Amino acid sequence: MEATDERAAIRVLVVDDTAMARKIAGACAESLGATTCQAENGVEALGVLAKGGVDVVLTDLQMPEMDGLELTKRVSETYPDVPVVLMTAHGSEEVAVAALRAGASNYVPKENMRRDLGEALRAVLTAVRSAKQQAQVRPLLVRSESQYTLGYEPGASEALLGHLISDITQFGTFDETEILGVQTSLTEALRNALDHGNLELDSAMRESSDAEYTALGAERMQQEPYRDRRVHVTARVSPKQVAYVIRDEGTGFDVSKLPDPRDPENLVRASGRGVLMMRMFMDEVHFNESGNEVTMTLEPEEA
Repeated sequence: MEATDERAAIRVLVVDDTAMARKIAGACAESLGATTCQAENGVEALGVLAKGGVDVVLTDLQMPEMDGLELTKRVSETYPDVPVVLMTAHGSEEVAVAALRAGASNYVPKENMRRDLGEALRAVLTAVRSAKQQAQVRPLLVRSESQYTLGYEPGASEALLGHLISDITQFGTFDETEILGVQTSLTEALRNALDHGNLELDSAMRESSDAEYTALGAERMQQEPYRDRRVHVTARVSPKQVAYVIRDEGTGFDVSKLPDPRDPENLVRASGRGVLMMRMFMDEVHFNESGNEVTMTLEPEEA
C-alpha cells in the first residue's frame, strides 16, 4: 500500500491540442503509477502549473497559442525542478534539439510514442520520486560523515566539489557567502593536495611558466611514485558545523614556512595563495606536523 501511495504522488501534466494524443500519453503515465492532468496548449498549461502540484510536464511540440518550445523555456525559468518531456512530430527534430537546450529532459517522436514514451517517462518519474524522497529525509538529517579517495581521474575533483557543496546547501543554515567561501577553500585544498602534495609541483613555477607547470604535472601523473598517490577526503557536515580533512600521500612541507596571512601582497602570489584563501574563508585551518594533512572547519553565522 505504501508503494502505491508513493507512486501516485507523482502528477504528470499532459499538454497537447489533440484529445487522442492526450489520452494515449496520459494512459502511459498512469500505467507507470502516476496521476495525470491535462491542458490543450502552453498557455493553459502555465495556468495549471501556477496552481501547483505538477511534478512532470509531458508536452507536444506544435500547438496553437504557445508551442512546446516556448512552454519548455517558461517551465525551465519558473519551475526549474519540474522536468519536461517532449512529444515531437516528424520533421521537427531541430526544434526538439532547441527545446533540449532550453531545458527539456527528453523527447519522444510521436510516430514511436507507444514504443518509446514509457521508457522515457519511467526514467523521469524515477528521478522525481528520488528527489521527493530526499526532500522528506533532508529535515531528518542531523549529522553525516563521508570519506572519499581521489586520484587523477579527469573531472573527479570538480564532481567531488559539487557533491560536497550540495551536502551543506541542503541544511539551509549557511548563507551564499559562506557556501562560496567553503567552495573556494575546498578547491584550493584539493589543488594543493593533488598538485603540491602528490605531484610535488612547486607553485613558484607557475609565476614564471604556467605551461611548464602543467606539462610537468601531466608527466608526473604517469611516473612512479607520483602516479599511485591518492588524496583522502573526510567530510563531516551538520547544520551547526562543517569540517573537512584532506590528506595527500606526498612528502609534506614545512608548515612554519607558510606565508604571513596578514600580508595582502601574498594574495597575488601563486606560492601560498591557496592556504591564505582557506584561512580567509574558514574559521579554522590546521595542518599536521608533516604538512600533508589539513583540517578546515566553519560554523554558520548566527541568524
